[in-house]
Amino acid sequence: QLQLVESGGGLVQPGGSLRLSCAASGFTWDYYAIGWFRQAPGKEREGVSCIARNGLSTWYADSVKGRFTISRDNAKTTVYVQMNSLEPEDTAVYYCAAASRPSYYYCSGVDNEYAYWGQGTQVTVSS
Repeated sequence: QLQLVESGGGLVQPGGSLRLSCAASGFTWDYYAIGWFRQAPGKEREGVSCIARNGLSTWYADSVKGRFTISRDNAKTTVYVQMNSLEPEDTAVYYCAAASRPSYYYCSGVDNEYAYWGQGTQVTVSS
């Protein structure tokens, strides 16, 4: 079973940057698209970004497009999301998740399409 561990969260001022990591263990890594999701208190979980198995096809939520960049390092079985120009509205627990055997060229920001989830890492954007 695939194991996912997020890291890199913390407290940052508005306009600052963080890079989150999602490290995976297991030897089915190449069968999975990886997505990032977030959930703020009192709000539903929402998709942030995802990257397909090909390591090139990506999706971003409109709210983060142009500020966040997702990448995939297959050698390290790790997916990163570089978050720049952070805003208070970005404050949330961020989760990475894996979708089993999706298209090689496509990924989805819909959370119910992801079967495996990490425990989350807190990102707080505040002055």
